[in-house]
Amino acid sequence: MSTVLQAKERKALHRGELKENRRNGQIPAVIYGAKVKNTPVFISAADFTKTIKDVGRNGVISLDVGGQKQDVILTDYQEDFIKKEIIHVDFLAVDKSSKISVNVRLVLTGEAAGVKDGGVLQQPLHEVSVTTTPDHIPPQIEVDVSNLQVGETVKVEDILYQGDFTIDNDPEEVIASILPPKQEVEINAGEQQEEGHPDNEEGRETTRVGDE
Repeated sequence: MSTVLQAKERKALHRGELKENRRNGQIPAVIYGAKVKNTPVFISAADFTKTIKDVGRNGVISLDVGGQKQDVILTDYQEDFIKKEIIHVDFLAVDKSSKISVNVRLVLTGEAAGVKDGGVLQQPLHEVSVTTTPDHIPPQIEVDVSNLQVGETVKVEDILYQGDFTIDNDPEEVIASILPPKQEVEINAGEQQEEGHPDNEEGRETTRVGDE
């Protein structure tokens, strides 16, 4: 059963009225989809935050607009980074029996063996596209890198089965890799300078391990 989030249809408003609604804790949002007309609505900021905590970033929400309920998923949102407030939300109307493609976050787990040996972990891919029915969208996909050694990579094809969905990315796409500890060698060599030499001596610039 989907978590219900109340919404009210949003009529055309002047900018001042829109700001007033935001000040009163209402977030402007829009519902869209192949089988529905674009519908602008308002939702409660507090209720929205609670709902996302309950169902997760990719969970199915039952949006109640004036008594008419529509299953939706959150596809995008805009945030005021200064005020740390959500200022607009996009909802995609979905049919629980029809498959859709959405992006799901990749989360690396475990401490890589190569990092313990001084290597540097890099993650060029942070999310993948998956195709499944709305109620089978995973909140995230975990990738265990515990056994990853220096010079090794983990690819999309290495992701273990975690649910009823298909990953759309190229199987050869690299998720994470362990780079050799070259920077560490440079730093160690530089630390053997004679006493009294300035730290910013020409040729002494090095990159800290992990800097990008």
